[in-house]
Amino acid sequence: MFAPAPLVDIRSEVLAVAAFGDRPGIAAAELPAAADAGESWLRAVVMGGQGHYAAARAQLRRIRALTTDPVLLSLAASTEGSLLRQLGWHARASVADGRAVALLSDGPLLGGANPDAVVTSAVPAEQPGALELSEPWTLAEFAARPDRVAALCDALTGLAADALGTGRTALATRLLRRVEKVLDARHPRAMIRWHWVSAETALAAGRPESATIHADAALALAEQCPSTRHRVKSLLLVAAAAMTRGDEVAAAEVAGEVAARCREHELLPLGWACAMLRTGLSDSSAADEAAACGAAIARRGGHFRPFGAD
Repeated sequence: MFAPAPLVDIRSEVLAVAAFGDRPGIAAAELPAAADAGESWLRAVVMGGQGHYAAARAQLRRIRALTTDPVLLSLAASTEGSLLRQLGWHARASVADGRAVALLSDGPLLGGANPDAVVTSAVPAEQPGALELSEPWTLAEFAARPDRVAALCDALTGLAADALGTGRTALATRLLRRVEKVLDARHPRAMIRWHWVSAETALAAGRPESATIHADAALALAEQCPSTRHRVKSLLLVAAAAMTRGDEVAAAEVAGEVAARCREHELLPLGWACAMLRTGLSDSSAADEAAACGAAIARRGGHFRPFGAD
């Protein structure tokens, strides 16, 4: 006799597939309501990936009302930082990411959760590291709730991205080097994010070859994981690295693929970022597309930081 799957399993699977699987563009009407703080985090991830910033922030507020679990609260703060960074508010994002670190400060992780202590004990790498997976990850593994170490790596990697956005490249490098010391195959999402920010930091430092290594490594990892969104973001960094090292033909080809995938999967923030990149590649349609994406993001509650604003 056929036994239907429990509703809780179906709900959790739909949320996981949307957040970290192959349906990142699932319509909000098709997305089940969250039953607990963990599922609210998954919904926030989905909404943020689609550029529904107001909806994502509402889910993050719900997490803070539902739980006292420091890992979930740290993940909520890191996600808040990510939403702010996407809109250019790096200084504000650093407050959220700092809170994410502080929430995990009672454990001896990464030599303590004080960002200053982490920074002073770290040494910048001469050559970028290569974090690898031994075999592909299933959706259940990739979408599993992060443990304390993964959550702290998320927070510190976010702080590195915040530092980069405010012109502190050396600080970003030191934070990333510290995170690298504890990352391994137990933390696939954190590994990919580490390579993303490492690539961005190398680009900001004028090291396109190092950026290429990290962007390619992020893509290689993402291709072993079920998340469409992670593959698209990794491809965007591959395009950015190619553009910076002067290979505009390759950059335009990859950026075109990224743009198509963003449209297909409703990845509005990545679509905007890709359009901005394409404006530097003499793509005649890119400026109009960036403006359209920006207007849609504003309608969804996302407000870009004006030039010169704190």
